[in-house]
Amino acid sequence: MARGSISTEDGRAALAAATDAGASRSDRATAVRYLLQLLEEKAPGHTVEVRVPPFGAVQVVEGPRHTRGTPPNVVETDPITWIALATGAQTWADAVAAGRILVSGTRADLHGLLPLRP
Repeated sequence: MARGSISTEDGRAALAAATDAGASRSDRATAVRYLLQLLEEKAPGHTVEVRVPPFGAVQVVEGPRHTRGTPPNVVETDPITWIALATGAQTWADAVAAGRILVSGTRADLHGLLPLRP
């Protein structure tokens, strides 16, 4: 993810717009990146890579640092599911059971970090 920080005001505005049925790609992208930024602030580290293609990815959670190749601990989901998880509209368990999250690695469980409080 780019290191440009999204302001709380811009992030909340994009998040509000992104939850509407007719959300623009730009609003959805900003909302995803803002929520990834909040996760990065809440759980700094480099043990788990959270991917929300095509909009962003971050490494979070303290522990062993991953530097090359495919990380051993990966969480990947689509933008709609990520927004729902991060805002509490969907639980981690429900999203995993529905197959909306791809999880690999023993440390790639974010249920204790979600939802975020934007």
